[in-house]
Amino acid sequence: MAFDIDNIRAQFPILSREINGKPLAYLDNAASAQKPQAVIDALSHQMSHSFANVHRGLHTMANETTEAFEGARAKVASFLGAPKAENIVFTKGATEALNLCAYGLAGEINPGDEIIISQMEHHSNIVPWQLLAERTGCAIDVCPLTADGRIDLDAAEAMLTDAHKLVSFAHVSNVLGSVLDARRAADLAHGVGAKLLLDGCQAAPRMRLNMTELDCDFYVMSAHKLYGPTGIGVLWARGEILDAMPPYQGGGAMIDSVTFENTTYAPPPQRFEAGTPMITEAVALHAAINYVDALGLESLFAHESGLAAKLREQLRSINSIRLFGPEKSAGIVSFEMEGVHPHDLGTILDEENVAIRAGHHCAQPLMAHLNVPATARASFGLYSDEADIDALMRGIERTKRIFGQ
Repeated sequence: MAFDIDNIRAQFPILSREINGKPLAYLDNAASAQKPQAVIDALSHQMSHSFANVHRGLHTMANETTEAFEGARAKVASFLGAPKAENIVFTKGATEALNLCAYGLAGEINPGDEIIISQMEHHSNIVPWQLLAERTGCAIDVCPLTADGRIDLDAAEAMLTDAHKLVSFAHVSNVLGSVLDARRAADLAHGVGAKLLLDGCQAAPRMRLNMTELDCDFYVMSAHKLYGPTGIGVLWARGEILDAMPPYQGGGAMIDSVTFENTTYAPPPQRFEAGTPMITEAVALHAAINYVDALGLESLFAHESGLAAKLREQLRSINSIRLFGPEKSAGIVSFEMEGVHPHDLGTILDEENVAIRAGHHCAQPLMAHLNVPATARASFGLYSDEADIDALMRGIERTKRIFGQ
């Protein structure tokens, strides 16, 4: 598929929506991306053509659905550069994947052990570890950021000791767009015997991934930021780690045998997928991966980061705008406008049919670090173009007039 932006935009039905005669400029992709017709069709086709439960029935549609579901698992493994599909666990989202890891690691964590996260983490990569610390008595260390908003791996290296059992970092910041040197983070963690978990929610839609090259121990991602459906996420983990982890939930599908005296559990990944799984969602995720694979992740990163650079350049020309994060980012730009709360800016932009995110972005500790209550965030997707930047800038100029700037 050629990277033809007009052709691509035509494949996303929602982008044709107008409000008050104004076209939609959707710049909230870091929160959730829109869906191409191919994903919508895959979801509809599975429900209308061949739907049944998986791993249970012997009839034709049950076998077809199981084949589609496990085909999606194999596709996710290929997308992540993971050699084995059985290392892919489907969850209801990245948040559940992180909680599953925190629960599964509890048996390995003891009082006096330590976990290190960073100042930029999403709440989903903070709160599960706080809950784990309450249960186990371990401590949580916070790695600072560099002046331009990257995880300071030099500081992490100085902080890490043999007491650390886990390092859990965002691969790409959902607020600043900064990209982690993941391989160095892995080397640092493994150098003290710790495991590395990467939150890949913002990286997966924008970057080519390979678990062997990253050398991490866990990787989590969500489908809805990858142009797929809500309700499904992914945990990849090393096989030996999954083998050692206890079940996260109990019920059907995750068992080997059940008696009133004793229950034995299925091997991974089924051990962690109790009950009827996200069948149609997995099929739609498969379609979403096919879509971005056809475009090429390298092209997507170049396209979105190029738009972010252009937006930063235009915003920098406005004296009342303060930019956050590094000059080179993965398609995400956060900023504040002097004298204008981000919520007010977001409301005025919405009147222009420009959709941005305004708030703390589930990263309140980062807001405290930046010394702001909230930021405005424009985040690009594969269908974004310069017309979206133009619409945003017109909305900012209108905001300046409204506030007398």
